[in-house]
Amino acid sequence: MNPGIQKLYDLANKPGRLIIGLMSGTSLDGLDIALCNIEGSGQTTKLKLLKFETVSYTDDFKNEVRNVFSKKEINLEKLCLLNPWIALQHAGMINICLQKWNINNNEVDLIASHGQTIYHAPQRLHQQQKFGNATLQIGDGDHLAVATGIITISDFRQKNIAAGGEGAPLAVYGDQILFSKKGEERILLNIGGIANFTFLPGGNENILCTDVGPGNTLMDAYMQEQFPGNSFDKDSLVAKAGTINENLLAALKAHDFFKQDFPKTTGPELFNLHYLNQAKQISDTSALSAADTMATLNRFSADMIVVAIKDCLRDKSEIKIFCSGGGIHNPLLIQHLQTQLPSCTFLSTAENGVNPDAKEAVLFALLANECVCNDVSATDIKFPGIPAVAMGKISFPA
Repeated sequence: MNPGIQKLYDLANKPGRLIIGLMSGTSLDGLDIALCNIEGSGQTTKLKLLKFETVSYTDDFKNEVRNVFSKKEINLEKLCLLNPWIALQHAGMINICLQKWNINNNEVDLIASHGQTIYHAPQRLHQQQKFGNATLQIGDGDHLAVATGIITISDFRQKNIAAGGEGAPLAVYGDQILFSKKGEERILLNIGGIANFTFLPGGNENILCTDVGPGNTLMDAYMQEQFPGNSFDKDSLVAKAGTINENLLAALKAHDFFKQDFPKTTGPELFNLHYLNQAKQISDTSALSAADTMATLNRFSADMIVVAIKDCLRDKSEIKIFCSGGGIHNPLLIQHLQTQLPSCTFLSTAENGVNPDAKEAVLFALLANECVCNDVSATDIKFPGIPAVAMGKISFPA
């Protein structure tokens, strides 16, 4: 038997596993590295976050990724080169963190790597009938495994698409396991580049997970264009200095995506500076100041999150909303949400023992655990429109 397969078999039969979850989002702030101790699988899972760090990306890394990110026409040679290069950069960051944490690489059972999203193309966006849903994340799992000496599970989104999903959001699997509470309705709201939420009804039926529209992506892109050297609107200072323009806000809200049924996915392929500029032309606001534009973009993200949550809640008004992602550090955005959902209680996922900045990396560690240890297809949990399948491709060290 291949020794790697034997080791994987042994890992699956251990009572617990030490797993590193990796997340690199569209904001390109850095690599989230979450070291988790996970016992059991499925509904018996117990997870403890042991260590967490976001390793900032260099300007060179950001520029290399931005050369190919979310663009229909790119240099194919550069894409080919970046696939192993990104993996090796991530491997170096993992090795440094483990050394700093005084943990030997051979003590870690698995790495769960989301990879770096380059393009997300659900059919609802590309609208080419002979092609289905598609997505592409790079950062090769084999290179990660060899460079760290740790079995690596990567490329999770492909199985979701192969089984009939859109490849995102995948948070529903981990949200249900880690955050559901019998008899209590909850929403897990993640505000990353794209905002998404999971509605947990307090049982295993009618769980919903969906993207709702832009979170930080439009605000970040505009800040980077208008204020070089600023990746985001720190403390909402620019947006707070501006005034919301109702004409531009209406134009931003006019896309058919917001009328489509749940669940649905989207990305910066739609919500980008071209989208903003088109909305400005339609609303005759091309001369709008940077502060007023940021104020309007901030409200746009908040409004579409609110509309989606209200649509999900229907006749309900009181519910706990557990928040995570970079958007929770945007005080004006959170203020808009709280003002428009006054009867909802806004909490951090830290209330359930998960650092809100680490949540996505933690969820991929959990998906790796499920890939190795659990027959997800045998579960009685129902995810409308989202296939219940084990995800991830397995790479062994050399």
